[in-house]
Amino acid sequence: MSVSIDITGLAPERVSVVPSPLAELGMALHALAEPAHHPGLQGWTTSVSACLDACLADRLCEADFLWRTTFSDVFTPSAGIPGRRARPGATLTEELDLLDKLSDEQFVDAALEFTCQSTYASRTASRLDDPHTRERALELAAARGAHQVQFTKRLLDDPPAIRSWFRELLRDCDEAFFSDVWARVQHQLAADARHKTELMRRKGLGEALRATSAAVSLDEAGRTVTVDKITDGFTATEDGDLVLVPTSLGWPHLWVLHRADWQPVIMYPVSSPGLAKPPSVEQLTLRMSALAHPVRMRLCRHLARGSYTTSELSDAHGMSAPEISRHLSVLKKAGLITTRRHGRYVQHQLDLSVVSRLGGDFIEGVLR
Repeated sequence: MSVSIDITGLAPERVSVVPSPLAELGMALHALAEPAHHPGLQGWTTSVSACLDACLADRLCEADFLWRTTFSDVFTPSAGIPGRRARPGATLTEELDLLDKLSDEQFVDAALEFTCQSTYASRTASRLDDPHTRERALELAAARGAHQVQFTKRLLDDPPAIRSWFRELLRDCDEAFFSDVWARVQHQLAADARHKTELMRRKGLGEALRATSAAVSLDEAGRTVTVDKITDGFTATEDGDLVLVPTSLGWPHLWVLHRADWQPVIMYPVSSPGLAKPPSVEQLTLRMSALAHPVRMRLCRHLARGSYTTSELSDAHGMSAPEISRHLSVLKKAGLITTRRHGRYVQHQLDLSVVSRLGGDFIEGVLR
């Protein structure tokens, strides 16, 4: 299982390592929404959450699916610019200007990624023009909750208004907390980018990729970049570029943009703090036996990012609901997932506090 990037014919000068303030803001929002994913940032997330203005906190809740369950492509707008050779901006303002250059359809597709994970890398009918695709998006949003449905309707009815609302929200986040974060981390990210660029110049792309993460490699022919993840995906640079984006807040996530017609992007963490608690032998034996199946590993990766219904998991993984239910039953018996009722929906989620006892390797793997 991996995400592959075909870079056949890619010249060295078309590979760049560039920090992105907008992507880092997205990671900051994700860490605030899912602090269990980022134990090393516990002090920071606690202090920011405690001081966050109540009105801003409520506004963040309206669209938290853009960064809670997955890292939405709206935070890397340079990848969607026609020609696929744009670079992230040096400032948040420059990146928000790039966001404005995306078409309404591009913005809607990226913003509604949470509703179409099974078709993320494929071209689909326009949600703005095709009634069936629109209704499918609303149907999937219904399982996420009332505010997701409301936001999805607003987005589909008036994309420019939501784009303006989203830009203002990010501006307010910058004023409230992110400008201080960026002032603290931008020099570290710039230094790491220079180091990777120099390493690539001296020793080649393969060495530079290995330096970003042990999970990233280049084949001997120099044609395929492989990112070892508990998922499958494919993209190609074709006549575009490859961009590597360092993040200070992102560990343990190793994120790969492989959306159709967008520039491939790899976002990698510049540091990897360890986790404290090792698993007990009894827990390890019971729970690892439950995970000795590739389908259940894929389900864990899915459920690590949020709560999902059996129907959603069935749709995303191309399996029948009874098959998914059988695998969920095994995971639940091992105490690895929790189940709760949300209206007429029954949702399942990976219990990260339990999974953390399996050790750092596993939790990093499912969150990568």
